[in-house]
Amino acid sequence: MANAPEAADNPHRRLTDRRGGPPTVLGAGVSLRGDLIAPGSVMLAGSVRGDGDIGGTLSIARDALWEGKVRAGAAVIAGSLVGSIEVSGALEVGRNAVIRGEVTAASVAIAQGAVIEGEIQVTSGAGILTFEEKRGD
Repeated sequence: MANAPEAADNPHRRLTDRRGGPPTVLGAGVSLRGDLIAPGSVMLAGSVRGDGDIGGTLSIARDALWEGKVRAGAAVIAGSLVGSIEVSGALEVGRNAVIRGEVTAASVAIAQGAVIEGEIQVTSGAGILTFEEKRGD
């Protein structure tokens, strides 16, 4: 049997699939106190109080909360973040998201209705993209 091609070699794979391995999932009702270091992607549906270093994509679900400083390769925020977030790639902020703190990312897309209380820095020099979110609740 021939070896399957790596996800990074397949341009039709999703960005999060390319990071390798399944994401770390912190489900609804899960509460983590302390720092989280993950080499891949993280999906948060519960709450975290502490700093984070996420090698892949950080996804914060609508009812989830992260309190602390976070660094990630990419991020999709639909819930709440209190602290700061630094993203080396793209940051997408959903219409129900609330971010209170500094935001730094190579590119930023913010849905109408999102709340960001703090400074936003786009490191690529590109403008901030605003959009109307079409996804259902």
